[in-house]
Amino acid sequence: MPNWGGGAKCGACEKTVYHAEEIQCNGRSFHKTCFLCMACRKALDSTTVAAHESEIYCKTCYGRKYGPKGVGFGQGAGCLSTDTGDHLGLNLQQGSPKSARPSTPTNTSKFAKKMVDVDKCPRCGKSVYAAEKIMGGGKPWHKTCFRCAICGKSLESTNVTDKDGELYCKVCYAKNFGPKGIGFGGLTQVEKKE
Repeated sequence: MPNWGGGAKCGACEKTVYHAEEIQCNGRSFHKTCFLCMACRKALDSTTVAAHESEIYCKTCYGRKYGPKGVGFGQGAGCLSTDTGDHLGLNLQQGSPKSARPSTPTNTSKFAKKMVDVDKCPRCGKSVYAAEKIMGGGKPWHKTCFRCAICGKSLESTNVTDKDGELYCKVCYAKNFGPKGIGFGGLTQVEKKE
């Protein structure tokens, strides 16, 4: 049955969105007044919006929720964040990382204990220390190893995507794992398999 006198439904409030008040993002329509960050409720526009599946966020909240974690990310240089992440559904203050690790025998040296507590980078397999640690895909990475597995582009919270434990930029991810055919991934003609 046709939708007489109405437009699409708003992605936030589910009410009809008329053309004069419509903002489109990620294939969905929103009222101008409903185009708000899902975490902090800040008004968004085309330069500040970051979409994740059916959710929309400001770039700050998106980076905190889905971006890399570690020293030097999310707060700027020299800042100590007291943000607990509660409004994002995060638990950023998880206690001491040493408490979750198995204890070592009491006769080992302090140097040996420190070596046990160091994570390994999935890309190069070497130890990742706190000063160089970036979290992505739930794993610790070196800043220099936090690059797209295909093109080698340096990654950040706004362009990183992970699949099967490997990191990709959004462009390479879309080309290699996204939908295929005309209109997807830059294809202009249907290619025949030989």
